[in-house]
Amino acid sequence: MAGVNKVILVGNVGNDPEIRSLQSGSKVASFSVATSESYTDRNGQKQENTEWHRIEMWDNLANIAEQYIRKGSSIYVEGKIKSEKYTDKDNIERTSFKIRGLSLQLLGSRQNAEGGESGANPGYVAPAARPAASAPAPAAISAPPVDMTGGNDDLPF
Repeated sequence: MAGVNKVILVGNVGNDPEIRSLQSGSKVASFSVATSESYTDRNGQKQENTEWHRIEMWDNLANIAEQYIRKGSSIYVEGKIKSEKYTDKDNIERTSFKIRGLSLQLLGSRQNAEGGESGANPGYVAPAARPAASAPAPAAISAPPVDMTGGNDDLPF
């Protein structure tokens, strides 16, 4: 039976992408993403848990990450978990995990992605090149609803 290795993350970028160009001509972008969840514990106290994920994107997605992703950007990433074995300085074999990003969606406005003001416009969608037999990219995550009762003069119609 075949397995499934799929990760979906919606979170905030923790650092500007680190870009490396390989001798083969490939480009790799590496950065971290924080995902947070809030819950109320048994004592009624609100708790927050933040997980950090190492993300790696290749070629076209690395170009997009280099151009548009900055520390603090909100992003949606689909990918798969990759493990790496290495030997540390004490000669102990260790395993680390990262997410190989296969598609990317920038959440928020283009101005926000470029360091300007935030806005409610949906961001740029960038799926990785996929073979024709793979599943379609996810639908865009919509912006928050606009309050139509409060005299908003910036309506697009």
